[in-house]
Amino acid sequence: MSTRSRRLVVLDIVGLTPKLLAHMPAVAALGERGFQARLDPVLPAVTCTVQSTFLTGEPPAGHGAVGNGWYFRDLGEVLLWRQHNALVGGEKIWETARRTDPGYKVANICWWYAMGADVDLTVTPRPVYYSDGRKEPDCYTWPPSLHDELTDRLGPFPLFTYWGPNAGMPSTQWILGAARQVFDEHDPDLTLVYLPQLDYEPQRSGPDSPATIRAARQLDDALRPLLDHFLREDATVVALSEYGITPVSRPVDINRALRRAGLLQVHTQDGMEYLDPWTSRAFAVADHQVAHVYVRDPADTAEVAKLLAELDGVEEVLDAEGKAAHGLDHERSGELVAVADPDAWFTYYYWLDDARAPDFARQVEIHRKPGYDPAELLYDETVPAVKLRAIGQVARKKLGFRYRISTVPLDPAGIRGSHGRLPADPDDGPVLLCSTSEPARDAYAATEIKSLLLGLAGLTREEPHA
Repeated sequence: MSTRSRRLVVLDIVGLTPKLLAHMPAVAALGERGFQARLDPVLPAVTCTVQSTFLTGEPPAGHGAVGNGWYFRDLGEVLLWRQHNALVGGEKIWETARRTDPGYKVANICWWYAMGADVDLTVTPRPVYYSDGRKEPDCYTWPPSLHDELTDRLGPFPLFTYWGPNAGMPSTQWILGAARQVFDEHDPDLTLVYLPQLDYEPQRSGPDSPATIRAARQLDDALRPLLDHFLREDATVVALSEYGITPVSRPVDINRALRRAGLLQVHTQDGMEYLDPWTSRAFAVADHQVAHVYVRDPADTAEVAKLLAELDGVEEVLDAEGKAAHGLDHERSGELVAVADPDAWFTYYYWLDDARAPDFARQVEIHRKPGYDPAELLYDETVPAVKLRAIGQVARKKLGFRYRISTVPLDPAGIRGSHGRLPADPDDGPVLLCSTSEPARDAYAATEIKSLLLGLAGLTREEPHA
């Protein structure tokens, strides 16, 4: 640990809002000890974009993470959930810190774009992909020795509870255990911890559901001893969120609308249809309530914008001027950006007949789908004994057989919560809590979090604002 800075722990509690905080007394106590503030996110309010803004102080136009994924024009592919830190531009907080304190030590426990980052300790989910097609849970660490240090005590990283229909507390509990072990045994100056528990039930059953409230209480109970431990060790603790999840009831099939208009093209293999981005005149990369729309020929832009503006469930279509106003004017962005109505969200679906859907549509396949699919959190209840079938397929996998678990429904109506828009009501938006009152303010912008953290670490002077 550096001798110049104050120890700092930053907990990214996904989906935390003032409403949910009412059910989380241990986390709320941070604000009572120090201060609580509204946190104003950037557009789109999604994980990769907002975390990159927290760590660089830049809007998406500066760091380039314009969503959880985008169309890689040089590859001709839509790719989501990439992991390498080189995709994020701007000066990261640890780079700024080391100009003042060259020995500043940083641990990243599951914040995104972790691989290749110039930090001292890294833990990030990374499955093992075997040559026979099997996928087994695991994680990547830096240094490599940290892998066995963690898994010997905590067991393998529980990937199948980190995302998918069984997503829930076990992955968050593993991350909490890893955070404490790294904090105690490696003594970092800055510990970044990503906690996904509140990303699940609010999307499955809605942010106000009894199941979501139970999930919030479970997380609070799990956090209480860790918060007490960090504070006893004289660390400053910051808890914040990237977005709040709000109720939705209308999926918007934006790519199907583009296809029916003759703008989106597919190609067919083995009776299955695949998005053909390099021959499409226009297609969308759906990301919750925001969609980047890529238009190949500038002459088509006005036509596509008009079609989208008339689509039920679309509130706004940002052109070049609109993107610039939101700090989204980056070459990775679509020529247009669609924003959904408050009660709507965008599907990635592009096929018009479910019989022609690709096989990955019915599976948890975050890297193959050309857009975000929240239905991966659900079981397809139209499949008889779907949970038993999934258990049987897992058993086949463990015996070494090839397997394909088709659990994901193609009907997205079960999704009850989404995010990505800028919040209309602060009670539904992200929140910031800090264990010290020195930099207390009513509100912070996401672009100000980097300077706030540097000030809390004692590396810059952060003046309180009225």
